[in-house]
Amino acid sequence: MDVTHQPDNEQTALWNGRAGRAWVESQALLDQMFKPFEDLLAEVARAGSGGRVLDVGCGTGSTTLAVARQLGAEGHCTGVDISEPMIAAARARATRENTTASFIRADAQTHAFEPASFDMIISRLGVMFFDNPVLAFANLRRAASEDAGLRCLAWRSAAENPFMTTAERAAAPLLPNLPARRPGAPGQFSFADRHRVAAILEESGWAGIDIRPIDVECTLPETALGAYLARLGPVGLILEDADERTRAQVIETVRAAFDPYVHGAEVRYTAACWMVSARAPSASATPKEAANV
Repeated sequence: MDVTHQPDNEQTALWNGRAGRAWVESQALLDQMFKPFEDLLAEVARAGSGGRVLDVGCGTGSTTLAVARQLGAEGHCTGVDISEPMIAAARARATRENTTASFIRADAQTHAFEPASFDMIISRLGVMFFDNPVLAFANLRRAASEDAGLRCLAWRSAAENPFMTTAERAAAPLLPNLPARRPGAPGQFSFADRHRVAAILEESGWAGIDIRPIDVECTLPETALGAYLARLGPVGLILEDADERTRAQVIETVRAAFDPYVHGAEVRYTAACWMVSARAPSASATPKEAANV
């Protein structure tokens, strides 16, 4: 199913353009990098009380498919993402797996989900890109059944995730047009402030809010590091338009900056994230119970 209307905003353009294509082309590498998150959410979904799961910002579908495998015939997992190329890749994967998982290309902020149609809502690093997060989480709450669980993984601050900003810091002197990250703007670290995240969830009607730091050890092959640097993130996007000399110089400089993370044939880093948990209040909850944060 395709959404009939997409808001004309920066995130829509980004994920339906270069960033979306780069993620599809780097699907296998990204799945390997973020496998610990996928395993964590699949286990959470398996242990949940209901079998209808929504995966928000599902990308190319790895976590959606993992949850579907955990649920088996007793449940169903639906992935939603704003990116047409990533949803196309996810659907192709689902066909190859012959799975019951399904995918919707839509903006989860505004998509008309069937009310109370999901028993759990999860997200692997996909909820930081909403341009109106209160609107988004209120829409997701309406899609949640009574007492449905919300489990989202989101990055903590850039300072706590130096691996994720090493490329930008190393490339900045060579790329004067490299865009600066805007504090609070939709993007990777927009949920860095735990109090802001709690306020967003409370305002959008979620209860039982719990936000805890987790540190996850992640890896990727050293042989894949060059491709990662050249294709992904702000530096990778800028390099698409760079001349060959600049491109080679930047990649060489940035690659050297990652030496502290290289251990033989493996690149290792710690992902500093929040595990965001909440629940959809039941219709019978008192105002005090519904506000239990």
